[in-house]
Amino acid sequence: MTTSSSSSESSSLGTRHSSLTDTLSRPLHDLRISVTDRCNFRCTYCMPKEVFGRDYKFLARDQILTFEEIARVARVAVGLGVEKIRLTGGEPTVRNGLPDLVRMLAGIQGLRDLTMTTNATLLPILAAPLREAGLSRITVSLDSLDDATFRAMNDVDFPVSRVIEGIEAARAAGFAPIKINAVIKRGVNEDAITELPAHFPGPDFIVRFIEYMDVGHTNGWRLDDVVPATEIIERLNSTSPIAPADPNNQGEVAKRWRNVEAGTEIGVVSSVTQPFCGDCTRLRLSADGNLYTCLFATRGHDLRTLLRNGSTDEDLVAQLIGIWAKRKDRYSELRTAKTPDLPKVEMSYIGG
Repeated sequence: MTTSSSSSESSSLGTRHSSLTDTLSRPLHDLRISVTDRCNFRCTYCMPKEVFGRDYKFLARDQILTFEEIARVARVAVGLGVEKIRLTGGEPTVRNGLPDLVRMLAGIQGLRDLTMTTNATLLPILAAPLREAGLSRITVSLDSLDDATFRAMNDVDFPVSRVIEGIEAARAAGFAPIKINAVIKRGVNEDAITELPAHFPGPDFIVRFIEYMDVGHTNGWRLDDVVPATEIIERLNSTSPIAPADPNNQGEVAKRWRNVEAGTEIGVVSSVTQPFCGDCTRLRLSADGNLYTCLFATRGHDLRTLLRNGSTDEDLVAQLIGIWAKRKDRYSELRTAKTPDLPKVEMSYIGG
């Protein structure tokens, strides 16, 4: 990461609170920032068209945090131990001026990793500016290489070839390795398990498979639609032997595997069948300034009011410390028969 010593970009909050932990002794290391609740896709497992149609009321402009407000929260969070920030949405690239935000965040002293998850549709025009602004890495959501399947899953008839163009634009801009994320749903796109690693070999790519998750209430989630991690691994092994690989960092969401013959890396995210709450080190900031301590949280903590009422950075520090110190979330480890009825925030609002 690039750093800056200017007063506007560096933290003035003193010593980093590296020992900040929650009630389960989990440290704060990661911040995911949703920069918009809008998206140009209507993926059936995230923003189904039946709910997010023409009449759906997205956040008004004045409800969304400004870049300066986002950067202020990020700067304070880095002072409290955050080392990695991921930009999400909705689809983050539909937010106007995104490279300007990246430039602000990249200048925060102490931030080691600035990444983004995207559907890649706008990368042909944005990959180079984002790289120049200081974005470290890119993760692309791509659920199938089969064009008909992909068009059906994004539900806006967007061709897979144009996503691949975006991925190639990112590689040309210097992003490597690029992570390719695929949500696997039973009876829909299991073929992607073997096809994606073959199409995107290492070292320029890392393919990751994600169990279909019960985020929000609009995607019609059923346990029967989940392809468990064990089955994903079996399918991968049937094509080419894979072996477990050590994690790179605490709190990684994906279990790492390595292709024995090619030496390339594959990841599997098993939040449904093999939860990893015990290592979760993430906070999530929604586009309208609510802070969530879990992807499956039932409520957020309003930071926007604090940001806009003249509060000092010290006030913001105290708020974040208080939120994290009381954190006890471990939803994925506690799933019960009541799961479908729990009030949960939509993934398109909070980011993945």
